[in-house]
Amino acid sequence: MFHPVLAFIDAPILIGIVALAALLFGADKLPKLARSAGAAKKEFMIGQIEADEAAAKAREEMKARVAGTESTPPAEPTEGNTQH
Repeated sequence: MFHPVLAFIDAPILIGIVALAALLFGADKLPKLARSAGAAKKEFMIGQIEADEAAAKAREEMKARVAGTESTPPAEPTEGNTQH
């Protein structure tokens, strides 16, 4: 996917961002910060994949439930199962 704002980010802007980050956090903490950001992204992607799989499973279960109710007629109420 292409985001229009990303078209304006070029090399001089990236160099400026890295330089600003080095001033704010210190050059020795930047690698640790980058590793933490990478680990967070990895965990986010894993969670997203798990959520997508759970949603797909729920959709399939709902389709099966709807397909099963369409083929069977409604049950007759019994003496203990009457609705008022």
